[in-house]
Amino acid sequence: MLTKPVIEKLKSRIFTIESEKDFNDLALDIFRFQWEHNPVYARFVGYLHKGFRPDSISHYRQIPFIPIDLFKTQKISVEGLPVQDYFMSSGTTSQGAVQSRHFLCDISLYEQCFSKAFRYFWGEPSDYVFLALLPNYLEQPHSSLIYMMKGLIAQSGQTESGFYLYDREKLAGKLQDLESQGRKTMLFGVSYALLDMAENCPMPLRHTVILETGGMKGRRKEMPKEELHQILCADFQIEAVHSEYGMCELLSQAYSIGDGMRFQCPPWMKILIRQSQDPLRWEEEGRSGGINVIDLGNMLSCPFIATQDLGRLYPDGSFSVLGRFDNSDIRGCNLMVD
Repeated sequence: MLTKPVIEKLKSRIFTIESEKDFNDLALDIFRFQWEHNPVYARFVGYLHKGFRPDSISHYRQIPFIPIDLFKTQKISVEGLPVQDYFMSSGTTSQGAVQSRHFLCDISLYEQCFSKAFRYFWGEPSDYVFLALLPNYLEQPHSSLIYMMKGLIAQSGQTESGFYLYDREKLAGKLQDLESQGRKTMLFGVSYALLDMAENCPMPLRHTVILETGGMKGRRKEMPKEELHQILCADFQIEAVHSEYGMCELLSQAYSIGDGMRFQCPPWMKILIRQSQDPLRWEEEGRSGGINVIDLGNMLSCPFIATQDLGRLYPDGSFSVLGRFDNSDIRGCNLMVD
């Protein structure tokens, strides 16, 4: 039976994971919770594995993953809880594309996920001035990234924090002012807007972290992440550009630390790499394949997702994103997409 104490007990364990055993135990408990209370997930697992028994698995690597496209066609949520809000993917509908919707039964869980993940990697939000250069996202009313940025800006308590739409000159002036004061600043920006800034307002940044959120959004020609980072590093005279790996279907984010090419997950999130030709088998470390995500913060929607991204996993648990599948269908896993 779905009760508030059951939900609260699972939630309380998400952010106290300290070991592989802790993660495995909670992943299995949330899997059983999903099996019992998420009809879309249970139906998909039943299609994938006839006669499946949830007590037949003992490790998170055995848990079935739903294709991310199901968020476009199904309401993926546990039963018995009212929907408070939803996030929508940033893809365009101009060519008939269907956007994903992630229904939220507990918006506070997302707030915990992004707040604790930020603290895990970067420290206290109150130590930073947040500048958000996210014009295409800001124009979308159901953007998970905008919701996160509003939350971090509020937690920073810095009056200089804020959003910038298309006013590059105003943003450049703010950056120069903060740099002159030696203020720790974090600039979140979509790729094409950061390139526009670099070309039109280059400047040395000594106290600013640039965190690109990816995507040219049809505004510029796509380029490899390495090339993008090289341009930004040269024009802003910084050693590295960092990145965020997130999407509307996830409540948690991975961040790149160091050279900006490898992402690391918070303790309640894990990446697995599936074989490209056989999505029910795992790829070896160091070999490329499809990215599967376990995000335990998604316990009220679905934490076990097979994405359309290609990636590679490394022995230290970090991962890189290499691109996307040419064929948007996840082969062998799209039983309920249509």
